[in-house]
Amino acid sequence: MRFLCSLFFVLTLPSPLSYAQCDCLWQGSFSDVQADTDFVVSGTVVSTKGNSIDLAITRDLRNEGAQGDIRVWMKSQNYCRPEVDLFPVGTQWVMALHKIREDISGGFDPNTPNISYGRIGDYSLSSCGGYWLRLNDDLVTGNLVNAPRWERDPQMTPVLLDLIAGFVQGKLNQDALLEANKEDPALRELMLDTRSFLRKSK
Repeated sequence: MRFLCSLFFVLTLPSPLSYAQCDCLWQGSFSDVQADTDFVVSGTVVSTKGNSIDLAITRDLRNEGAQGDIRVWMKSQNYCRPEVDLFPVGTQWVMALHKIREDISGGFDPNTPNISYGRIGDYSLSSCGGYWLRLNDDLVTGNLVNAPRWERDPQMTPVLLDLIAGFVQGKLNQDALLEANKEDPALRELMLDTRSFLRKSK
């Protein structure tokens, strides 16, 4: 009986992955954090495995030169990264990524090969700021500029991906993002309706 009770206690303990917590300070909105990352890209999630996603690049916004699919590693243990479930297959994103350049102690467990810190040459996504934005039909939303801390989907006017690209490449300043973010939603809706009508009339 004592053995059964001990076994039950062990089996009901949370795994290290379930109770480990990340502890980091908010680094800022996308406009604040993107410059300190290695790669800014837009793409579509084509698959998920363990705590990683494969992202098919649709646009290289800043100079890494990667093509095709890249692997992006998400939350595991106490790594300060978002949960992989936030990025379902088929969804589109703009991501500011860090390149994984070295192994870390305990970063790989052969018993759970699909759950790890990540491989050298792949990328990781931080959860300590606005490191990702949602992309839909060339329109971007998310914690873009001067948004509340830890708010992932604040109220904002969608911004064109071209504007994000111009900012990332240093062609536009933060004021341009702020102006676009404040644009009258009714005017934006009219623009989107007009664009949709023109596409259908071709």
